[in-house]
Amino acid sequence: MPIEKSVADIITASLARHGVEILFSQSLPSAALLAAEDAGIRQFTYRTENAGGAMADGYARASGRVAVVTAQNGPAATLLVAPLAEALKSSIPVVALVQEVERANTDRNAFQELDHTLLFQGCTKWVRRVTEAKRVEDYIDMAFATAAGGRPGPVALLIPADLLHETTTEHGRRQASLGAFPLDRTLADPGRIESAADWIAAAACPLVIAGGGIHLSGAAQALARLQEEAHLPVMTTVMGKGAVAEDAPLSLGVGGNALGRLSPGYHLRPLLQRADVIVLVGTRTAQNGTDSWSVYPPSARFIHIDVDPVEIGRNYEALRLAGDARLTLEALTERLRGRRTRPQALIEEVAAARERSARESLPVRSSNASPIRPERVMADMQRVLTPETIVVADASYASVWMACYLRCLQPGMRFISPRGLAGLGWGLPLALGAKAARPASPVLCVTGDGAFGHVWSELETARRTGTAVVVTVLNNGVLGYQKDAEDVKFGRHTSAVQFTPVDHAAIARACGCRGIAVKRADDYLPALREALASDEPTLIDVDTDPEAYPPITVFDDKLEAVRAQRRNAMLRSAA
Repeated sequence: MPIEKSVADIITASLARHGVEILFSQSLPSAALLAAEDAGIRQFTYRTENAGGAMADGYARASGRVAVVTAQNGPAATLLVAPLAEALKSSIPVVALVQEVERANTDRNAFQELDHTLLFQGCTKWVRRVTEAKRVEDYIDMAFATAAGGRPGPVALLIPADLLHETTTEHGRRQASLGAFPLDRTLADPGRIESAADWIAAAACPLVIAGGGIHLSGAAQALARLQEEAHLPVMTTVMGKGAVAEDAPLSLGVGGNALGRLSPGYHLRPLLQRADVIVLVGTRTAQNGTDSWSVYPPSARFIHIDVDPVEIGRNYEALRLAGDARLTLEALTERLRGRRTRPQALIEEVAAARERSARESLPVRSSNASPIRPERVMADMQRVLTPETIVVADASYASVWMACYLRCLQPGMRFISPRGLAGLGWGLPLALGAKAARPASPVLCVTGDGAFGHVWSELETARRTGTAVVVTVLNNGVLGYQKDAEDVKFGRHTSAVQFTPVDHAAIARACGCRGIAVKRADDYLPALREALASDEPTLIDVDTDPEAYPPITVFDDKLEAVRAQRRNAMLRSAA
């Protein structure tokens, strides 16, 4: 005789079937969370829903599994919009289970009632409201299949509060496990793969640009084999960082708008400008990754590998290889085997350009100045990295410091940043989610003081959950990117970019975490090593130079010219 179960229990069984072990939540929908905890699914409780959504995002990126975040109706649900929008732009599979008001109270101005379907339509792949107990399993499976299938992304499933208590015997019919991504791997058209191989084999200066889709596909090893077999130089976007080892002879590091003076790739720009065939893999060819669509030569021919056919040709007309990155790269490697010889002159050119860039940036990377140069912080952080380390950077300057001055040690090493929408405050919650996914891996978070101000409260989450991330706050007392961008555009900046001094180490200690203040450059590395050895959540508040800015191309010459004009004006005024 069929067993009658509540919808809350059916949801829990469905989540378990899909391999869900953690729910990023705050006790609501309560009936579902109580059932999940009874079944051994852990509730990782955030302080705010926008941070909880980012934790789910970080978990999915680090685990290769669909993440689940839950929220109450109304104001709680609205706070999921920003993290789901980031996940949508970055192609991260997240299932949001959102409580709705009781069905009988729909459209009666019930407490915290809101049109959640309309709310989530712009920031998810798919939104549905389930109203019948016998359809719950169907909708859970649709949610996971949509999140993990095709181009991954977030979905929202809306569940009326009273439905959770309803019972039914219609359950247990579905057996599939849909919690890993990519859910389905498709190979690009074999004929087009053959054409792509011919283009690359005949090219004088081919080049690969690898985006974040490499990591979503688990294609880093496949790309490394293509790089080695076909002797192809590879440059990545910030999202694609970690796709290849950056000490490989033909690895060019991070490109796009991070090729300014003192960047590791500054003297590698000529390779981009003379490229005749450019292979785009898993990249949206977005503004930052292409330096406002200016970095690639107009004479180049493009090959674009992407799971989303809409992205192929969006900004650069290309030979279309619509399919999974890993499968397609593997097939392309086979067709290029033995067709290209080792380019010794190019290898030497890359080595010389790297060495020149390293020599030019050495003064800031080894500086003992106070306030501390962020480049020095990154140089010391590099000393503790292992291939298993996950580095998470917040938006704005933190992402660029990480991209330029930390080095990937092996293909597939993870460097995570919120580049889809690049919202401030994502660093700490992304790091917490990544650590929840891979507790044995060291997780380092780099954030600015402006970004960190959005999520101070999640330090308590780190302490309560025993999530031992190490957070480095680059504390310069300003919104650096905003200030410098305003100076370049307008020759001056608004008063909003300045902060009063904040002791972030004291905030960390108040939350029960370890908090260390660093004022001298030589003190950072010992503090970082101590933090990693402690296995406790630790914040290192580093007093950094407010005049320092990363090597963003649009700032070259222009920012220093504005600063020089301001200094001269002050001197004339004083005279």
